[in-house]
Amino acid sequence: MICDLKTGVCGEVGEEEMEVIDFNQPQKSVQLYYVTDPICSHCWAIEPVLRRFVEQYGHYFNFHTVMGGLLEKWHDGPIDPANGIYKPADVAGHWREVGQHSRMPIDGSLMIDNPVQSSYPPSRVFKIIQKNHSDAQAFEFLRRAREALFAFNQNIAEKSEMIEIVNQLGLDGEAIVTEAEQPVGQQLLNEDFALARKLGVRGFPTIMMINEENKGVKISGGRPFEFYVNGLKQALNQEELLPKSVPSFANLLEKEKLLFSKEIEVMYDLEQSEVAAFVQQELPHDRYQAKELLGELYFTSAKMS
Repeated sequence: MICDLKTGVCGEVGEEEMEVIDFNQPQKSVQLYYVTDPICSHCWAIEPVLRRFVEQYGHYFNFHTVMGGLLEKWHDGPIDPANGIYKPADVAGHWREVGQHSRMPIDGSLMIDNPVQSSYPPSRVFKIIQKNHSDAQAFEFLRRAREALFAFNQNIAEKSEMIEIVNQLGLDGEAIVTEAEQPVGQQLLNEDFALARKLGVRGFPTIMMINEENKGVKISGGRPFEFYVNGLKQALNQEELLPKSVPSFANLLEKEKLLFSKEIEVMYDLEQSEVAAFVQQELPHDRYQAKELLGELYFTSAKMS
């Protein structure tokens, strides 16, 4: 360690005696539109990657969730012939495949026993929460609805189920679901559908990143984490971005309430075999519960159990 008499510096001498440093967060010049639907299985599958992307790079963009309207109702004709889906029971096998491939558990038998008849009712509830409360609470509703549907086999288009999910958020489920059934619910939903069409979205999930020059990057379907980072670089026209540190596991579980193994693996760059030991190291045993569903570990906050 050298102390220089001329500069009055101990250690490395910089080239400039005085410099201006900007500690401001980068201006959010990108609008990110996540076009999705409560019963979209591939949207459930990308939750681990999307969460990490938002946690680490969310300071570069404004995040907007847009409802896309996957299923208005079942009818006699084919719904999705390309995937062999003509009736609700056909969805069960497709969902199970997605669950096995992504390791975000999907039971799917609901679509045989008590099928969801439309994705519009929970989509309208999402919009009412967004209007009356906040984007964050609406997004949490979307997460809880997907957990209920895919993992725990609940029909999230039924009024009683939607009320229960909204109540768990600390909101008035009866009032919100009732308002969602009024014309305003569909009006708000139609606005999202119009926006999705304007963005040229034809399937879910789709992520659009649009910069100040009104040029954008469109990413369709579930993609690896690096796809989204590279897309953001293109939208910003920057070669390097500064990611934030990932949150501690204690903070993440407190915020999310429930996390599947795959979500922890993606957030913390872990192998599946390392997850249980990682959780034990990060949290005292009385702060969480470890459970298993369809061959996959998941962890809940002790407060929730």
